[in-house]
Amino acid sequence: MTTASPASPSSPQDLSIDTQIADVLQAAHWPANKDELVDVAREIGASNEVLTMFDGLPEQDYANAAAVVPLLAGSFGPGLGI
Repeated sequence: MTTASPASPSSPQDLSIDTQIADVLQAAHWPANKDELVDVAREIGASNEVLTMFDGLPEQDYANAAAVVPLLAGSFGPGLGI
């Protein structure tokens, strides 16, 4: 009996929201502003929902991912597990 291996996502949009956000934050060059984070999200092929989340951030420079995560979680409810 063979067991099928789990299918891997074929694109970033197939990944969970949390995973997509983590990918954007990891790919960003810090410090970064909102527009740079949106550009990174586009470049990695994040979903429209993730693009909207980053586009909703306040216009400012962010020192690192730790400065962004609370704003994303605060704006879009609990459950951001990154």
